[in-house]
Order: sequence, then structure tokens, then C-alpha cells
Amino acid sequence: MQNKPNSAITGQIVVHLRDNSRNNPRRFKAVFISQNPYQYYFMKFESLNIIEPVLRSLKEEGYTIPTPIQVQAIPVILQGTDLIGCAQTGTGKTAAFAVPILQLLSKNKIFDRKRKIRSLIVTPTRELAIQIEESFRSYGRHTGLTCTVVFGGVNQNPQTAALRNGVDILVATPGRLLDLINQGYIALKDVEIFVLDEADRMLDMGFIHDVRKILAFLPKKRQSLFFSATMPPEIVKLAGNIVYKPVKVEVTPSASTVEIVNQYVYFTDKVNKNALLIELLKDEKIKTALVFTRTKYGADKVVKVLKKKNISAEAIHGNKAQNARQRALSNFKAQTTRVLVATDIAARGIDVDDLEYVINYEIPNISETYVHRIGRTGRAGANGTAISFCDADEKEYLRDIEKLISKKLHIIDNHPFPLIDNNPVKPPKQQHGDHNRPGSNSSKRNNSGSWRRRA
Repeated sequence: MQNKPNSAITGQIVVHLRDNSRNNPRRFKAVFISQNPYQYYFMKFESLNIIEPVLRSLKEEGYTIPTPIQVQAIPVILQGTDLIGCAQTGTGKTAAFAVPILQLLSKNKIFDRKRKIRSLIVTPTRELAIQIEESFRSYGRHTGLTCTVVFGGVNQNPQTAALRNGVDILVATPGRLLDLINQGYIALKDVEIFVLDEADRMLDMGFIHDVRKILAFLPKKRQSLFFSATMPPEIVKLAGNIVYKPVKVEVTPSASTVEIVNQYVYFTDKVNKNALLIELLKDEKIKTALVFTRTKYGADKVVKVLKKKNISAEAIHGNKAQNARQRALSNFKAQTTRVLVATDIAARGIDVDDLEYVINYEIPNISETYVHRIGRTGRAGANGTAISFCDADEKEYLRDIEKLISKKLHIIDNHPFPLIDNNPVKPPKQQHGDHNRPGSNSSKRNNSGSWRRRA
């Protein structure tokens, strides 16, 4: 969300409504012809019929004007209807479900001595879970509702202590949620509103089986909200098992990139990527940069190189303890760390205001991952720049990305480290949707024989 009109989010809002009595699909379009979609709304949060305690919190946070996904989703959710939301990261998606959930639960408060979990939000990563819980606390501070978050990688005792006291809203990652259910700390039989967030990343990380297990613990009668930045066939199939006669809200076409982000590619040899990164960081305009590598080892190696050049840098990936990851993220937000180097899964949930630069140190071998990476910048209309380093082996990956986003990246060829080796070893065929393939750098076989992605 933001406190001024967003002149940068462009594209198309499509709302699919279904007439339940006749099973007759109806489709309504609001196509943004102008670069400023807000001239079609002239909306403030007050016009969305939000209750006063939540409105007061939004004002205290400095938010007055809703983003397109909020304009479309909030009224639908307040009606108690199931929803599928297809929206990129950085479009205000969290508030699009947090605000109406807080309102619905506030209007029907239950005064049992011990609170029961009435809303469950499941999300793939620890960082994202923490940020969603922080959003619920911020927007719901005047509602009297309680919220807590559970995730793995840390001692469970503080989490179970909060659960014993009773909570209205629970934000969770799949693994820790199932662990605590099996230990008897969590019961989901009273859940009224279920949210599956970042569903496409759930698929990437091999959590789909866990999600199906979680569904078995939920009551049949519930409101379900399903959010995904992209909608490949596997995700469409999963949504069909979760939502019932949903309204679909789509903000910008599936798998498109945020239009405000300027996208550039530097062709260079693999051995010169460190030197090119250091050269770019000589530009003082780059106050902070989020750098993506494919592997944990690669992230640590880049950090080591940057520190040798007195560039403050930290890595965030799955081998880091949770407190180390949170400390690195806090330092980056405070700009005491200039460069945060991350793997794709660990970066999920990084939400940094005014982050202007994302650098793809390595081109992702999964096209949709590029969309998620550059979604870290240009969030909710802020300026953003995405820079990709492409060596000869990665050209095929780049072609697939450009095909997916229907856009050519602007080539920067006037730099000190141009590509010389033009005889690449042919890389594996790019994947679209089938992210759990054996043999990838980020895959590991689990006990069930399936492949699980690891940060």
C-alpha cells in the first residue's frame, strides 16, 4: 500500500465473477489505457467500507490510497466469497487479504476464555511469514484480535507458549505447522478463513504435499483465499482443490513483470562477474542492492569478494540461522549493509521500501524465478532497476525469460568486461512450471521420493 497515487502499475485488471445460480461465467474488464490507473478509481480506503479500527491503523501507517489488487479483492473477501488472486509481489497483496480478514473476524468476535484459531495463513518462507504477521499486527492493533507466527529453524518453545494463550490469527510455514499439529499444539477445526499465499513458490519448494496434508485438517465449511504471482497449470489444479466457486482477480497478466522496473542485461564472461559487480557498485547512486545467486555457496563467495573491496555485504540463505537472517535483513533495511546477497527461496518475503536495484549475478534457470526476483524492486510503484549478468552458458535462459515476459532486455555493451567466450556448453532445457526436477542445484530428494527445493 502507499499514501500517494501510483502512476506506475500498469496493465489490466480482470475480475471473473460466477453466477452461482446459473453456473454462468461473467467477465468484467477495467483496462488501463492511461499510465495512471488511479484516475479510474479516485478511491481511498474509506470507500471500501472498512471498519473504523482498521482504518485508524491504516492512517497511522500512512496509507490512504489502495492499490489495484486491494480495490478488487477487499470487497470480494468482505462478502465471504472465495478468491483467487493473481498478482505480482509488491502490489500490496498482503493488505488485500489482511485488512478484510481483520474486519470479518472483528465483526464476529468470539469471547471464549481461550481463543481458537479462526484464520490460518500459510506461506512458504520464514521471512515472508514474519512480515505477514507484522502486517496483521500493524493493521489490527485497534481490533483486539491476536496473531502469532510459527516457522522452523528456531526453538519452538516461544511459539508453543503463544499458542497456549490462544490466538485468533495464525501465520505459518508448512513444515512447522504440521509438526505442531502432530504434537497437539495446534487444532484447525475452528478456522473460518484460510489463505494460501505465494502458491507458485510452494510448488517450487516442494511443499505441495504438505499443503494437501494441511487441507485435511481444515473444516470443509470455510472461506478460502488463494494467491499466486503466476498461474501455471499445476497451480490452477491446486486452486481447484482449495477454493469453491471463487472470484478471480488478476492484476497485470500472469507471469508479466512490473512495468516500472527498468531491465538491463550485461553480457560478460563468468570469470568477470565479480569484477563487473564491483565496477557497478562504484556508482554512488546505488545506495543498496539485492544480488541474486543460484546457490548458497555462490552467495557466500560473492559476499567474501565484496568485503575484500570494503563493500559492506551480507548473505541470506538456508544455511544461515534464523536470527542471522533477520539481522542481515534488518541491516539491509537500515542501509548499514549496502549489498544483500540472496538465494531465490531465502529472498522470498524480503520487502524493503524504496529498494531500487536488483542484480541477477546469475541468470535463473527457471524463467518464472526472474519475475519473482525483479519483483523485489519497483514495489507498489516505486522506481526500480533490474540488472542481469549473462555469460555464454546462460544465453538460452535469457531467451526463455524474454519469451515469458514478451519483452527484450536492454543490452548494455559499453562496459569494461564484455563477453569474449561465445562458445558455451549447451545448458539444460529451460523449465516452465516443472520446478521439482532431479539434478538441479537447488533440489534434494526427500524421504517420500519427491524433490524438494532448498534455499
